[in-house]
Amino acid sequence: MSLAAYRNLLRAARIAFQGDVHVLSAAQTQIRQGFQENRALDSSSSIESAIRHAEDVATILRQNVVQGRKMENKGDDHTYKLRIHEHTERGDNDSILTAGNAKSASGGGCGCK
Repeated sequence: MSLAAYRNLLRAARIAFQGDVHVLSAAQTQIRQGFQENRALDSSSSIESAIRHAEDVATILRQNVVQGRKMENKGDDHTYKLRIHEHTERGDNDSILTAGNAKSASGGGCGCK
């Protein structure tokens, strides 16, 4: 079970940091160190907790981490190209669209008086 979590975490790091050798190498080193530190866990509850944590980190890496690369050929210094892949979670923006619809009693959008 822990071997599957370890492999899943390494795969997630490879997906999240594809093309960035330096960051991928650092992530793989961190993953190895984390599993080495937890190697001596003896209670089943702490083992299950560590495995659950590794699976949660893998999910976050796979779905929520997006790499951006600064575009050199643009005149604007604030232009980045994002590497969004098929595992990236995409929201529907409903919370953003409805956020301005709730008016406060004072009539201001910020709720200040």
